[in-house]
Amino acid sequence: MIRIARAHLNVEVQTHAGMTGKNNEDRYGVASFVLDKDDRMPVLLAVLSDGIGGHRAGEVAAELAVNHMMQAVAHSDGLHIRRTIEQAVTEASDAIAAHSATNPNLKGMGATCATAWIVGDKLHTGYVGDSRIYLMRGGRIQQLTVDHTWVQEAIDKGVLTPEMAREHPNVHVIRRYLGSPAPPEPDFRLKLFNDEGDQHAENNQGLQLLPGDTLLLCTDGLTDLVWNDEILEIVRSKASLKEAARALIELANSRGGHDNITVILISVPSDFKLAVGKRVNWLPWIIGGVVGTVLLVALAAVLTLSLLRWNADPTLTPTPIATVTRTATPSPTLTPLPTITGAPTLSLPVAPTYTPWPTNTARP
Repeated sequence: MIRIARAHLNVEVQTHAGMTGKNNEDRYGVASFVLDKDDRMPVLLAVLSDGIGGHRAGEVAAELAVNHMMQAVAHSDGLHIRRTIEQAVTEASDAIAAHSATNPNLKGMGATCATAWIVGDKLHTGYVGDSRIYLMRGGRIQQLTVDHTWVQEAIDKGVLTPEMAREHPNVHVIRRYLGSPAPPEPDFRLKLFNDEGDQHAENNQGLQLLPGDTLLLCTDGLTDLVWNDEILEIVRSKASLKEAARALIELANSRGGHDNITVILISVPSDFKLAVGKRVNWLPWIIGGVVGTVLLVALAAVLTLSLLRWNADPTLTPTPIATVTRTATPSPTLTPLPTITGAPTLSLPVAPTYTPWPTNTARP
């Protein structure tokens, strides 16, 4: 893919260390691309990572996670999305584990990873850990991701209710993370409803985003302290994404801010229309035109030479015709030939007509 300067959707990112004085171990990356020089389909990539581990190990792990994810996507063709995310997660996890092995102070470090990959208006997600992705559409907010935590497994098995899980001592025990001894499998479930089956949720990949939709990527520093309905109300009530992001962080901090808080907001403009400029390869048509012109010139030359030769021929001397004495014989009965009503029409191949696609218009 080819990196470009401006995104085709609206984006706002804000991060805060929280109120406890700890280092900010959250890392993020947002980048815009087009697929290639001929296919100008716009692409937006957002990656968010929350570091795990003390002695600054968490921020190192999160940095490695974001860098590997961004580079893997940037160097891809933008078409094999699932495979690219799987390879990037494996490479990032191995890099974190290898770095951890070089320093005893970094032992046990790891990171979460949440990725939103938008091709045109189609959303693809992949994630590991408990950093979340939400979709706000109309008056509804939906958590698209599933937390890879001990309490989420307990909720799925009916051992805990979501309300009980908030105060459980194992609420931050993560079951899947980058940097683990065995590389984790990224989760491709994109849940549009809480009771949706896993396979159906995976089939939701490529979800079409609609005008007015808003995506939120966030770390657990926000969701530990701000509930889903509050997130929706803040985003819907603020005049801009910048104000909404600031308000979300301020609310989390007003309730203790016990962890780092990072929010990435991506919105689809209300008047959004996907504009893609697709360049036409004119070379075959140019070559065809040149060849056709050469053939026409050659044919004209042949016809001209034939006419000149015909005009230059001497007058022919008529050959005497022998007189033949006919004997009276019955005239044969002739079968009339069929009347030709018209010459068959030849269907010549017609060159296809290409309708140019509209030029991509960059949006702020």
